Amino acid sequence: MKRIVVIDYGLGNIRSAMRGLERAGAQVEVTSDSTRFGSADGLVLPGVGAFKSGMQNVQKIKRALLHSVDEGTPILGICLGMQMLLTVSDEGELQGGPVEGLNLLQGHVKRFNFDKTSEKLKIPHMGWNRLEVIKENALVKDVDGGYVYFVHSYYVEPGSHTVATSNYGADFAAVIASGSVFGTQFHPEKSSTVGFRILKNFVELC
Repeated sequence: MKRIVVIDYGLGNIRSAMRGLERAGAQVEVTSDSTRFGSADGLVLPGVGAFKSGMQNVQKIKRALLHSVDEGTPILGICLGMQMLLTVSDEGELQGGPVEGLNLLQGHVKRFNFDKTSEKLKIPHMGWNRLEVIKENALVKDVDGGYVYFVHSYYVEPGSHTVATSNYGADFAAVIASGSVFGTQFHPEKSSTVGFRILKNFVELC
């Protein structure tokens, strides 16, 4: 049984993620103790809330987290957790400028802005949207065309690390992956059968 550590840094759907991973066949430990990261088969960084708060909260465990990933331990970022894996976010621009992320993958997190378009879409984007797999990856095996649940006001434009997209006014990165680093903009633990498949895929690749 794969041992997955869900990182508790004060933000996120910790219990929902834990239950989803257990259903997917993992032995799950929820902890903020960074000494536990090294023995894990995989790490999960959940997240609900503001990017700046997330990065502030993660500072105490940042070094250990980056070391584990550098050593090859797979990590899955969920929603805010996915955005935190990237280089920078505009979410802090009203409080002094963009906020640096963990920079495990290059990418820029931007706010949905429909003021300059004909779209009349609400922010945050909340609800079920279709996944389109654009690049083969073990994380998105058997999920192309499925629907998953999103809640977010910020997004990442599709780039070299994007393996699946969705659309809300424009295409955005729904799943990112490179090497042992993975992220989902949606909540797999709230996404029924397709979300369960994503979690199971992650457990299996760990």
